[in-house]
Amino acid sequence: MNNKIKFLSLGITAFVIGLSVNNFAMSDVASKIAVVDVQQVVNSSSQVQALKKEQQAKTKEIVTFVEKARKEVAATTDVKKKQALEEKYNKELKNKKEAMDKNYATKLSALDTAISNQIAAQAKALHYDIVLAKGVVLYGGDDITEAVKKAVK
Repeated sequence: MNNKIKFLSLGITAFVIGLSVNNFAMSDVASKIAVVDVQQVVNSSSQVQALKKEQQAKTKEIVTFVEKARKEVAATTDVKKKQALEEKYNKELKNKKEAMDKNYATKLSALDTAISNQIAAQAKALHYDIVLAKGVVLYGGDDITEAVKKAVK
């Protein structure tokens, strides 16, 4: 029993020493690190600006639709017709809003993917091993934000 404990402790010690040697050896490998201000890239993207304008236009369309529907419902005197109109307009409004949100989410996801791909492409072109968001890095790393902004436009 005592020999088993000695053998187990010897095995654990060898494992820890091996792990330490591995970590020490890996610490000599230099990685080239870049940082990018993703928010700045997104804000400067003409595609993102176009998507924002499109979303604002669609929002105005919905506001106009709601105002028109309210006027029509208010002008109706028959209670049953008024309820039917309210239901009809609520259903239309819900469908329009869902379609708008789905369209926006799809386009936003595509833009997010495109921007991420551009960041990866710039990192590879400039031979960086790691790219981090600028906001999480306190010190160090080469800033490639401008190169990514030019590629994304």
